[in-house]
Amino acid sequence: MSQTDSDPDERPGDPDGPPADRSPKVGITDTSPEAERIRTETYRRMTGEERLLLALEMSEFARELAKSRLRAEHPDWTEWELKRELLRYAFGSQPLPPPLR
Repeated sequence: MSQTDSDPDERPGDPDGPPADRSPKVGITDTSPEAERIRTETYRRMTGEERLLLALEMSEFARELAKSRLRAEHPDWTEWELKRELLRYAFGSQPLPPPLR
């Protein structure tokens, strides 16, 4: 691709800008432009530490949602089995380390 060509999937913006400037394009969204603007401005005002803490909280929330679903699907599983299955999701097609098998 030449310097004059542009990648249609690439979003313009400051690479040091808020996360919304670097997020991939999504074809369908239920977020209004005004809500998106407010979210972007909120992220822009956050410190790096605040954004990291938010990401960690969202990750923990996602794990708890997945664990709740697994618990509903497998009510007989122990806590260890639930955690092991969550790790299998995280590792994807890679084998679990021996102590976790």
